[in-house]
Amino acid sequence: MDELAGKACGACRADAPQVTSQQCDELLAQLPQWQLIEVDGVKQLSRVYVCSNFLDAMAQAEKVAKIAEQENHHPALLVEWGKLTVTWWSHKIKGLHENDFVMAARTERLFSL
Repeated sequence: MDELAGKACGACRADAPQVTSQQCDELLAQLPQWQLIEVDGVKQLSRVYVCSNFLDAMAQAEKVAKIAEQENHHPALLVEWGKLTVTWWSHKIKGLHENDFVMAARTERLFSL
């Protein structure tokens, strides 16, 4: 995961290729807590983090928002009492790019500090 988190997160263009099924499997193996989901035909990476209460979930969401802003790559964040759901995908290509796995690894690193 550390190697993945350290990779550069480049700008994703509309013509950028989605990861292949094999690449997806290899990258997902580095993120065992993350799930591959599909919403309206779009593959996404999702993980639920347990938090101590609503304010803690909001504080954790703010940390994710900061790393998202740094890379100009933004996840869906669902804040609920006691949990935060983070979902990464590349909107421009309507699917998964290596950037999504990089950002999931960086999110994971935030929660391990």
